[in-house]
Amino acid sequence: MKLDRKEILKALETITIAGEGKNMVESGAITNVITFGDEVVVDLVLHTPAMHIKKRAEDDIKKTILEKVSAEAKVKINTKVEVADKPEIKGKSIPGIKNIIAVASGKGGVGKSTVTANLAVTLAKMGFSVGVLDADIYGPSMPIMFDVESEKPISVTVDGKSKMKPIESYEVKILSIGFFTSPSQAVIWRGPMASKALNQMIFDADWGELDFMLLDLPPGTGDIHLSIVQSLPITGAVVVSTPQAVALADAKKGVSMFLSEAINVPVLGIIENMAYFTPAELPDNKYYIFGQEGAKNLADDLGVPFLGEIPIVQSIREAGDYGRPAAMQIASPVENIFDEVTRNVVREVVARNESLPPTEAVKITTMAGCSAVKK
Repeated sequence: MKLDRKEILKALETITIAGEGKNMVESGAITNVITFGDEVVVDLVLHTPAMHIKKRAEDDIKKTILEKVSAEAKVKINTKVEVADKPEIKGKSIPGIKNIIAVASGKGGVGKSTVTANLAVTLAKMGFSVGVLDADIYGPSMPIMFDVESEKPISVTVDGKSKMKPIESYEVKILSIGFFTSPSQAVIWRGPMASKALNQMIFDADWGELDFMLLDLPPGTGDIHLSIVQSLPITGAVVVSTPQAVALADAKKGVSMFLSEAINVPVLGIIENMAYFTPAELPDNKYYIFGQEGAKNLADDLGVPFLGEIPIVQSIREAGDYGRPAAMQIASPVENIFDEVTRNVVREVVARNESLPPTEAVKITTMAGCSAVKK
């Protein structure tokens, strides 16, 4: 049996690399195809170091040749990764903070703040030093979720300068505009005023040494997001979405914002919140109220990692309202879910730091408590 090179190229025109619009042949990803009887060698060039994209591209090539050309073909793929030099990500580093993770959503009401709070306490349980900056100026919720509504940051002197001392709860350092306003008071500010307030909480605060700072961003793609990426070297972004089409459309825009050439912030992945509902009396049943695996499929389409799914559980909502994040419920299914999602986030941070130029000081020096990551 002799394979036809033209037939193989035609078959490969039907597949694309995740996150790219053009097919593999048209985009130049496949640089050469050589046939020797029933053997075919494909030279593939990728422009992203992400292992999941590399594996998917190789699997797609093999599957396509076997299905569309010959089931007896022996396929070999030579993959080369060529990552273009990226411009340095904007922002001024904060001494002592190793990784800054932006938690975003295209749409409001998808549970982004709940996810942020539970990621923070899970990281703290793993042994990391963690801070949370509530960047949702117009709807701050971290004071409620950490049961510190009545707290007020005090002023401390650091190296001769007066700085705010973050409020600490459950071993997580927190700053929020909610500490400086009445719970019933609306924040009616234009973009520049909000940005100035954020900068003060970022740079005029005594954060100390942190392995992770989580930024709870407001929904959408507006002034606050631009101010944050201009002020800070973001290690990466995590996008939260529910599975329904309306939320996914906005989540896609959120991912697009971070990956745009002007902003250029790595996307660590997508978390699917409210993925399904399981009644306490029917623990083996799953009801997909908002649709099934929508965020997972979006992650595959965009070529970004899927970080996990979080179900609709009454205790997660109740725990947030009472100011005790649900991930602190020891030996519960909810704790296990947030442990898995958080480990996936840490894994992607490590992979990002190893494969992309550092923004400033972003290396994780300890993997304490995170067995999912090889030391």
